[in-house]
Amino acid sequence: MTLVGRLRAAGCVFAEEEAELLRASPSFSEELVLRRIAGEPLEYVLGWAGFMNARYVIEPGVFIPRHRTEFLVRAAAEVAPASPVILDLCCGTGALGLSLLTLVGGTLVATDIDPAAVRCARANGAEAHEGDLFDAVPASLRGRVDVLLANTPYVPTSAIALLPADFREHELRTALDGGADGLDLQRRVAAAASTWLAPGGAVYVEASDDQAPVSVEIFEAAGLTARVLADDYATVVRASWQPG
Repeated sequence: MTLVGRLRAAGCVFAEEEAELLRASPSFSEELVLRRIAGEPLEYVLGWAGFMNARYVIEPGVFIPRHRTEFLVRAAAEVAPASPVILDLCCGTGALGLSLLTLVGGTLVATDIDPAAVRCARANGAEAHEGDLFDAVPASLRGRVDVLLANTPYVPTSAIALLPADFREHELRTALDGGADGLDLQRRVAAAASTWLAPGGAVYVEASDDQAPVSVEIFEAAGLTARVLADDYATVVRASWQPG
């Protein structure tokens, strides 16, 4: 059976494209093919993830950047000030922060609780620190962040079992599980955001359509001004900080 046929039989919807990418890999082998057929995400098999027309080094278990999240980066780029200070929390591969840096320039600091994610972000060129949300952010950024990207997990715990198997079985649970209503980490980000944001700075988070109104309430209760942004694929909440 051809490679395309084997991939299609394993349930790969884009078998032709995947076969081409696998064959183009410098480490192409039967082992790679078997890993993909067994259900391991293609990004882990290839060792890179595509995001906004760039490739980012990724290790197994590290959160795979979703193409829908490109909307969040574009939304931030539209209103970012000149040479912004960018903070990328829950950075994973660093794809979001690095993509925004490519679009608008400035400086970037990234953090993640997963040491493998920090390794990937550093390999991709980000200044990345290991730790839980703001715990890992250098104190020198306090009150100076213009753009805070916080692609926190927002899948409700009860919905984890409904995710596609390639994500559910291979990505870390901590990269997916957002707690009872999916918004536990967003609450923590909102509670501390004003400490880190510069005047006029903004937080960007992703949410489901149902969660977005609650996300707005969370950020507004923390003293920020929030609004919902959306395109055909993603829903984003932008929450701005203005002292006084």
